[in-house]
Amino acid sequence: MRGIAWRGIVTQNIRSMGSLARWAVRRTHGVREGDQPVPYTGPQTAMMYGLLFVAVVETVMLALLIPWPLVHRILLVLDVYTVLMVLALHAGCVTRPHVVGADGSLRIRYGTLLDLRIDTDRIASVRVERRYPDGKLIQYDPADDGILDLVVGGQTTVRVELTAPVTFVRPLGGEGRARVIRFHADRPELVTRAMADAAARAQAHTAS
Repeated sequence: MRGIAWRGIVTQNIRSMGSLARWAVRRTHGVREGDQPVPYTGPQTAMMYGLLFVAVVETVMLALLIPWPLVHRILLVLDVYTVLMVLALHAGCVTRPHVVGADGSLRIRYGTLLDLRIDTDRIASVRVERRYPDGKLIQYDPADDGILDLVVGGQTTVRVELTAPVTFVRPLGGEGRARVIRFHADRPELVTRAMADAAARAQAHTAS
């Protein structure tokens, strides 16, 4: 179990650094022609930049207050790493939006931490549902066939119910199964509208 956790941490760091590079050139990940990207970073953007400001101020203050060069260099490395990780987390969320596929499939993501693909025939319903859960960013309750919450800025805005549980990979490498997924979208109506449009296209194609 410990080995899985360490591999998960290393993998996340590598993916996060890749997200920074992708963010710098303004490229998204996993969005094909005809797909509808759904951003979800709105509630966390101000908080992320606030954390960056605090980290930079802390770095400057420690440089002025700590007289020992070795300690200062160690803390500088730690502070720079913290800044990079905060930026990388946000970059991952910006460059990896949720995606409603042209075929009606749904890809729900949380930066580089979680990536859940759901085929059209597994989706029972999608609706706007605003909730304000407390606690961790990614919350998983295995009861009742599994409930997965992806919380951004203390809120979720979309609820997806499935016909049967789907398996997903948790941030540190373990697996979970969920039949209900609740996540945040900056404009939740984009999800429901895009899903309805995809279903209408599929129905028209079948009829023809």
